[in-house]
Amino acid sequence: MVEYKKEENDIRSGQVVEFDLIELVKKLWINKYFILKWCVISTIAALVVGFSIPNEYTTTVTLAPELSGGSRALDRLNGLATVAGLNTAGAENSDALSPQLYPDVISSIDFTTELFNVAVENNDGYLKTNLYDYLLNHQRFPWWSAVVSLPSDAIEWIGSLFMKDKEEKGMSKGVDPFRLTHDEMKVVKALNNRIGVAVRLKTSVISLSVTMQDPLISASITDTVMRKLQKHITAYRTNKARNDLDFTQKLFNEAEQKYYGAQQKYADYVDKNQGIPFRSVQIQQERLHNEMNLAYSLFNQIAKQLQIAKAKVQEKTPVYTVVEAPTVPLKSSKPSKIIILIGFLFLACIASCSWILFGREIKRQVWQRKPNF
Repeated sequence: MVEYKKEENDIRSGQVVEFDLIELVKKLWINKYFILKWCVISTIAALVVGFSIPNEYTTTVTLAPELSGGSRALDRLNGLATVAGLNTAGAENSDALSPQLYPDVISSIDFTTELFNVAVENNDGYLKTNLYDYLLNHQRFPWWSAVVSLPSDAIEWIGSLFMKDKEEKGMSKGVDPFRLTHDEMKVVKALNNRIGVAVRLKTSVISLSVTMQDPLISASITDTVMRKLQKHITAYRTNKARNDLDFTQKLFNEAEQKYYGAQQKYADYVDKNQGIPFRSVQIQQERLHNEMNLAYSLFNQIAKQLQIAKAKVQEKTPVYTVVEAPTVPLKSSKPSKIIILIGFLFLACIASCSWILFGREIKRQVWQRKPNF
């Protein structure tokens, strides 16, 4: 018979304790029905827990953003500027908003509160509301969460009785990102937990995922978040270019009016004084003609700058390639009932075997050492 024995000195008893692996296996085999009983109990508990947790559905999209303007666009822009006689040296700069900052953009309060009024509809079609109301009033929770949150809910309810200004539910007055209510902050935290963004450092590919308790809402919110992210990044990267375009457009309108005014003034003067041989008339005609040419030169120069400003806005507008478009998920992403079942069975086996091998002996020794009064 092959045995593995481990001896160690018991400081209290001074005796040598021996462990026989075969004896331990026999002991477990004798109590196999006890282990089986606890495995059955853990299986039932795992099924209860697994089916009590609401299903969550995750929708994922993959985006490949354009980090900066391409060389071809810059070449065309520099060529146009050269024709116009302008210098665009230093126009190309690094992008301050890199893809690594996109998670911070999505988790910001301004971005999150913009999602409150997004209309949502569940997969069955009986619920039509906005995202704020859905996350605040239409979420399912496990039955034990009501028991766990009962003390805090009671304290919050008692505290609300002493508040002079009670918070109004809903958003009839709109959302103030600078001063959110308790419910609004609760929804903001819920959205931050349900929206995930991962950026691959080497390729800068963005994986955007949204987890909701309804598959259709999960897919629709994923599409909305993707479009709003593109809008935010586009507005940020083209902000300066659009401001320059607006300023150049204003100068263009003023120069156009001045040129048309000088042209009309010159034409009216020539028509009224045609055929008059006076030198003063010729001098005034030359002066008006020079003013018209000067206005035209300024108008032509600003017109070229306007075209360059428009090209700059187009060049700064980022392009996003949707590698994987959002689709309505058919299977829930969590909870994983198999993992829950395996975990419960593993804990039940460990606990029952530990009780058979060591727990009973420890309990017996404790009761033997217990003094009798």
